[in-house]
Amino acid sequence: MNAQPKSLFLLLTALTLPASAALADATQQDKASAAVQAFATALKTELMAAMQSGGPVAAIEVCSTRAPEIAEAVSEEQDVEVYRVSLNNRNAENAPNHWQHDVLLKFEERKAAGEDPASITWSETAATANGEEFRFMKAIPTGGLCLNCHGVTLAPAVAEKIAERYPNDKATGYAEGDIRGAFVVIDAP
Repeated sequence: MNAQPKSLFLLLTALTLPASAALADATQQDKASAAVQAFATALKTELMAAMQSGGPVAAIEVCSTRAPEIAEAVSEEQDVEVYRVSLNNRNAENAPNHWQHDVLLKFEERKAAGEDPASITWSETAATANGEEFRFMKAIPTGGLCLNCHGVTLAPAVAEKIAERYPNDKATGYAEGDIRGAFVVIDAP
């Protein structure tokens, strides 16, 4: 009789531990998703306003100056680090590190296999020199409006402004639905 409660306790403990880890990951994914949503919404709002007031050239200015400021504000507000990366980055600061590069390649594979880029995400908890960190990435699909600055054919004024602002630009030549990069969220609890 004494052995049965002990074995039941061990079984319940074994079943609860993975559930607790899954719950923690789900909570961190929710937090990361909220940070991405906040960043994407704020950036899109400012890009749309710039497009309406000054067209794609004005939108380039928003991406150049406001996007990093928005990322910093959301990071502080959400208590995470949020930013964008791309295999074909426009801004050198948006180049992926090793693990982000690998995830972006996997995103391309998933898209090629038929997955909708708008729903592609990835996450892991990784050990680092500073302790564990939760990592989350969400693909950024290229929308129709994005093609004004990221498409194959750009208006001369847009191409000129991009060349002026980003002399090493690699972020053109996209088609609607392509994965242009990803939002990255790092949470170090």
